[in-house]
Amino acid sequence: MAHYAFITDGIVTEVIVGKDEGTDGVDWEEYYKNYRGQICKRTSYNTSGNQHSLGGTPFRGNYAGKGYTYDEVNDVFIPPQPVEEGKTFELNQTTWLWEEVVE
Repeated sequence: MAHYAFITDGIVTEVIVGKDEGTDGVDWEEYYKNYRGQICKRTSYNTSGNQHSLGGTPFRGNYAGKGYTYDEVNDVFIPPQPVEEGKTFELNQTTWLWEEVVE
């Protein structure tokens, strides 16, 4: 079972369960893109912090969620930046997660 993220202006608007790629020769990212008229990228439920939970190859940094940013240059999904009063966060470009800056 594959998951796909729909993206508008670099922001994930929805994640769906779809067809597995490679089983029937169809490029499902392209199919869903054409069907919905939105950019569509596959996302891996098993990837978080640029690590694969089952020891496989991480895919696009993180599993996409609604409101995540899709970074086209690095081909990764980035969660929304946390907002906490009195705290500053910076993006770790290895894990693609936000980390609190400790001074």
